[in-house]
Amino acid sequence: MFDDLGGTVSDAVERFGYLAVALLVALESVFPPIPSEAVLPVAGFVAGRGDASILGMLLAATVGSVVGAWILYGLSAAVGPVRLRAFVARHGRWFGMKPHHLERAEDWFATRRDAAVLIGRCVPLIRSIVSIPAGFQRMPFLRFTALSAAGSLVWNAALIGAGAVLGDRWHRVGDVMGLVQGVLLLLAGAGAVFLLWQKVLRPRLAARGDLPPLED
Repeated sequence: MFDDLGGTVSDAVERFGYLAVALLVALESVFPPIPSEAVLPVAGFVAGRGDASILGMLLAATVGSVVGAWILYGLSAAVGPVRLRAFVARHGRWFGMKPHHLERAEDWFATRRDAAVLIGRCVPLIRSIVSIPAGFQRMPFLRFTALSAAGSLVWNAALIGAGAVLGDRWHRVGDVMGLVQGVLLLLAGAGAVFLLWQKVLRPRLAARGDLPPLED
């Protein structure tokens, strides 16, 4: 499937150049099934063989990244924290989430939001979703834009540069990123299991007397 998608993306980039890169990266930011690993290395490959400028591809990709981040930010800001808290209060139990869990998450993001947006835009899997809490909390728009652009610039430069260096072997970038994403998924799964144990299962077992009570 990645090969088929890569062929379609390659055709679009070769035919429409910078515009295709900007539009595809914007879509990738909103619609994750279109991976940036299938867009940016092709842009680097096309630029590396002299059919486009690497700087132009980098600019187009970064503009697309920021536009995509704006879309998710805007949607999240429209929902807002009030509706989110109401949803968690009504349905959060189905996800093991209580209102105070949401408050802790909001407090954590509020104290680290600059780093979360800047670094998050450089990390696979969370590159797009980091725009969501920023929108919920209505992070200052210009600050969000600047941090999103800076983080996206690093990510885009790495993948476009890799595509330019690898040439017609650009698809190997996707293989490496697939491995990285697999590791991140395993770590996220382990973290989720740990939190489920600490926040849900262990307190219940302790309350029943099957485990010693939690220490403060």
